[in-house]
Amino acid sequence: MNTKLRPPAVPLVTIDPFFSVWSMADRLTDDDTRHWTGRRQAFTGLLSIDGVVWRFAGRVEPNPERYYTEPEAMNQTGLEVTALSTRYEFEAGGVGLDVTFTSPLLPDDLELLSRPASYVAYRVRSLDGKPHQVRLYTDVTGEWCVNETDQAITWQQEAQGELAVLQVRHAEQNPLHSSGDDQRIDWGTFMLAVKQTPDVQTYLDQASIRKQFVREGEIRPNEGKAALAQPQPVREAELVLACVWDAGEVAGTDEKSQLIVLAYDDVYAIEYFGQPLEAYWKKDGTSIPTLLIEAFQNYPDLMARCDTFDAKLREDAIRAGGEKYADILSLSYRQAIAAHKLVQDSEGQVLFMSKECFSNGCIATVDVSYPSIPLFLLYQPELVRGMMRPIFKYAASDAWEFEFAPHDVGQYPLANGQVYGENKLEGQMPVEECGNMLVMAAAVTLADGNTDFVLEHRELLAKWADYLVEHGLDPEHQLCTDDFAGHLARNANLSVKAVMGVASYGLLCGLLGEAEAAERYRQAASDMARKWEGLAADPTDESHTVLAFGQPGTWSLKYNLVWDGIFGTGLFGEEMIRREVAWYLEKQERYGTPLDNRAAYTKADWLVWAGALAETREDFQRIVEPLWVFLNETRDRVPFTDWYDTKTARQIGFQHRTVVGGLYIKLLKDRGWERA
Repeated sequence: MNTKLRPPAVPLVTIDPFFSVWSMADRLTDDDTRHWTGRRQAFTGLLSIDGVVWRFAGRVEPNPERYYTEPEAMNQTGLEVTALSTRYEFEAGGVGLDVTFTSPLLPDDLELLSRPASYVAYRVRSLDGKPHQVRLYTDVTGEWCVNETDQAITWQQEAQGELAVLQVRHAEQNPLHSSGDDQRIDWGTFMLAVKQTPDVQTYLDQASIRKQFVREGEIRPNEGKAALAQPQPVREAELVLACVWDAGEVAGTDEKSQLIVLAYDDVYAIEYFGQPLEAYWKKDGTSIPTLLIEAFQNYPDLMARCDTFDAKLREDAIRAGGEKYADILSLSYRQAIAAHKLVQDSEGQVLFMSKECFSNGCIATVDVSYPSIPLFLLYQPELVRGMMRPIFKYAASDAWEFEFAPHDVGQYPLANGQVYGENKLEGQMPVEECGNMLVMAAAVTLADGNTDFVLEHRELLAKWADYLVEHGLDPEHQLCTDDFAGHLARNANLSVKAVMGVASYGLLCGLLGEAEAAERYRQAASDMARKWEGLAADPTDESHTVLAFGQPGTWSLKYNLVWDGIFGTGLFGEEMIRREVAWYLEKQERYGTPLDNRAAYTKADWLVWAGALAETREDFQRIVEPLWVFLNETRDRVPFTDWYDTKTARQIGFQHRTVVGGLYIKLLKDRGWERA
């Protein structure tokens, strides 16, 4: 029985929605590396061992329409994915090679989390004790800085201190000129940086230099020096940013190592209600040369911090839900962060802007933030406030005409106002978004005890709470976050969200010392919950609740109930929740329990939230481990999808979304509010 997870896609370079590259294959040599959208952004690696060249990453021939005999792939003997690093192990010709990709997204350091620099570290050693001559070749392509390969690029190399920095950029620089979903950045500068030492040579040339390395195990001194005509379309130039490390002789137990940094300066990151904003790491005037120098200087300390974080996260995850749950959380961590961009507004406040990846490309989507928050509540609550600020700003403006909360503030990277549903009433999610914002506000305040944020936005929160008291118990015909299932009236799970939204506002009033208001909203939520249990009961089968009030014989995952346990509000009956969990187990397919009775698909985030309703660790594992099986067996090689078929393991839609942060809900529930 296989107990080691085979990820559907492996995170390599994961910083933000534009700078996120993955391996979508079992082995790093099986395919080119790709942007999360599936477009090729190639990273190629070759290793010469005693004059014989092997391949450890990607492919040599850049044009699949041409025939070329690829060098033999090294034997990939290991793959480990932790929260912050991906480690590959290879063997060939008596030599071992370790390749480690690390994006140091440590949540206690926002400048570091924002820094657009990702490490690739190499270590070579003799496996048979004999001496071997080793030389390593790495390159990345001009594809990394354009949206389409017919776009022209320019390139240059600079010395920055002790570093050699190879750079490539789109010839037409126009930051923030467009928005979209299946879109890559075509402004700013992509870089490969390496320390200038006698054993390292760097090249800006056509990809044909790969073939010379394959034939000769090196690149002749006169190669890579001839100036190519600039600018040129990516597909015609076939430009690579390459370096060759001559490791010399490796023998005995000696190990040798090398490090490169891949970085991206996007110039401007987000347009925020008409104002272009730079990435957060630039807030104090830090420059790219300084960033790169510090990246190399800080590497040993950063890796120690990353390893400590990885180990603690895995330990906590195993305690909460077992080894497979730990695998799921490790695979989801970098994606949850890399689906955001961290910036700072003109008042110096943190904005953590999500992209609704392969959904519609919306930015700062409320019902995408809501499922993602467990990870951020655990490790950095300020990022949850950073998700909410754009919504509060927009909802308080004259541009927002409705009495309920908005869905989004634009399409990534342009945050200039909601685009979802063309702002027509029938396209909105009134109960959904009000409930989401209220739960998020209560959760982030409980997480660290800081009430300043809710005081600042008190008027909107109160309005949304009153909206839910009036309209939330028995929702009208409207959308919820599971909008792919269409409009639904009297949605029982949406009603739970309304109850928890009202309860959340009561909690906030209590935290603000307003006892009378706290009791009034607590009582309103309690009354709604009692009525809910009557409305949601299935008269034909008392073992579960219905999908929608008045629809006997239906059912759904009541994932929104999880906050009743996390907040300790105790509004809903424990026996009802036990029956729900038992029902979810009864309805389970090979790859998980469907979202509801209407279709065989499920949502990964909601599945884990439903599992977190279980009283025992064993029942939680029984509900969640089919998700691990899905990841291990699906044929759809994409970054962690959250919407898939529970019978076939096929992706239905969505990938690379931050909602996988919601998979941390069991850690959050187990930890409680000890931070407060």
